[in-house]
Amino acid sequence: MLVNTRVWVERQLSAGERVEGVTALRGGWTSQMRRLDLHGPGGRRSLVLRSFVKPFFVRHAEGLLSREAAVLSLLGETDVPAAALVAVDATARHCDRPSLLMSLLPGTVRVDDRGAGERAALLAGQLARIHRVRVSARTRPRAYQPWTSAERVCPPGDSRRPELWRRAVDVIRREPPAYRGCFLHRDFHPGNVLFSEDGAGLRIGGVVDWVETSWGPADLDVAHCATALALLHGADAGMRFADLYAAAGGSLAEDPGAHLHWRLLDALAYAPDAEKLAGPWRELGRTDLTPDVLTARLEGYVEALLERYG
Repeated sequence: MLVNTRVWVERQLSAGERVEGVTALRGGWTSQMRRLDLHGPGGRRSLVLRSFVKPFFVRHAEGLLSREAAVLSLLGETDVPAAALVAVDATARHCDRPSLLMSLLPGTVRVDDRGAGERAALLAGQLARIHRVRVSARTRPRAYQPWTSAERVCPPGDSRRPELWRRAVDVIRREPPAYRGCFLHRDFHPGNVLFSEDGAGLRIGGVVDWVETSWGPADLDVAHCATALALLHGADAGMRFADLYAAAGGSLAEDPGAHLHWRLLDALAYAPDAEKLAGPWRELGRTDLTPDVLTARLEGYVEALLERYG
């Protein structure tokens, strides 16, 4: 931890506390995550320091970290297992990099195939609860922003099914469907959820990364998690997620065409660059997720979406 950042962190601690150790946390893509182990008169505890280091995110840090700080404060009054905000320096006025300091949540990121079905059911239930978070006019987050468009989609160059991709792109070329808005995490997927225990005791210990929190259709959050599950575990896993979400009490678009729009709007954001999700997954042991595997899974998932909802 660089000098200016350490000084800023120590100003946020209780009297007599000091940083004893700093450990890099794995699985992050947008930022550098570190666990800070503290010791003081009250005993030991740990915090998490999130810092933006990539140029793109440093440029947008003020908006992203300010939004996350506001969301963490809002969620502190709900049953959503989010970190407690300690302090934020979104413009790096005091730190070496734009940073946010928060409590440490229990659990670990799990992306292996074993137990994926049980975790998916828990993910669906947690997402349904997030969508029920109530906000006021003052605390409502910004409207969602699409992460791709028909003009930006780049189908895999070696695909033998160009017509499949044309059909998919044509779906999102139309005007977005009308929707009933709700509170969205906007980047909800297995890499942003911490799991504790195993077997019958498996539970979600925390949900992290609230920088993209938005207001929009529940289908869009469901779509994002479903895409991730399809890439991690195969198209069938992605296709099951909406059903799990509905079974957990979540509400989706009644029109299959509207639901298809949101599903493809998310999936096509990864054509052909599913690597942006896979990098952190490989760090967590999923070395089987090669570019060829990811491309094949994405194409199979797009095909399954068109078959079911198109």
